[in-house]
Amino acid sequence: MEIVKFKKKNNNQYSILLSDNTSLSFYDDTIIHYNLLIKKSVSHEYLKEIVAFNQKYDAYYKALKLIKAKLRTEKELEQKLSKESFSKEGILFAIDKLKKQGYLNDEVYLKSYIADQVNLTLNGPNKIKFLLKRLGFDDIDQYLTIYDDVWSEKIKKVIDKKTKANHNLSSVMLRQNIKNYLINLGYAKDMVEIYLEQQFIDDDTLILEKEALKEYRRLSRKYKDETLYNKLKYNLYKKGFSMGLIEETLKKLEI
Repeated sequence: MEIVKFKKKNNNQYSILLSDNTSLSFYDDTIIHYNLLIKKSVSHEYLKEIVAFNQKYDAYYKALKLIKAKLRTEKELEQKLSKESFSKEGILFAIDKLKKQGYLNDEVYLKSYIADQVNLTLNGPNKIKFLLKRLGFDDIDQYLTIYDDVWSEKIKKVIDKKTKANHNLSSVMLRQNIKNYLINLGYAKDMVEIYLEQQFIDDDTLILEKEALKEYRRLSRKYKDETLYNKLKYNLYKKGFSMGLIEETLKKLEI
């Protein structure tokens, strides 16, 4: 078959018209590699080879587009390109070429990812480490330790914010809620407990009075006398308040 016409397209591609009216799109990389601007005649077998080579560049340019939109790991690229049904050979070709061009750099990716997590989320070191391990990274402690002071500040801010926002939980329950919240965010249990001990003020008096009055108003619509008193104590106890403080508060409120 003869190559009849070349036409420049977008995205580094040319449209090639063959003598049998077949139109194919090739990247300029493919055209240069096979010297198609000079060779005007191609066999069917040779054309299959050219098409297969060009498909590898499909994978490469797709990977390049993904990286330009956002930094990616090698594992991420493999997964995304596999979903796009690129061949194993094409994926390996794309990743190898990107590595040689300096687009895939684990250290740059790690530093950028951790910086984003620190600046844009409340996530602690354990959660960030877990997320990075899912992306194929293992030896990452050295990149996290430089933020040790930041983790401390984040824990303190969460404790302060949660404490100020509390309107109905006892100190015991609030302390446990904050502890669970921070551990789920990826902060070490012992570290969380240290800062809870330093910042937390165990004073349930005002909150208990407020909760007691609220519960009393609600329960008194249905219960009276000793039944009301016992249910009130039980509901307040479930909220984490100590029985001694409950009885003392109810006596103070003359309930």
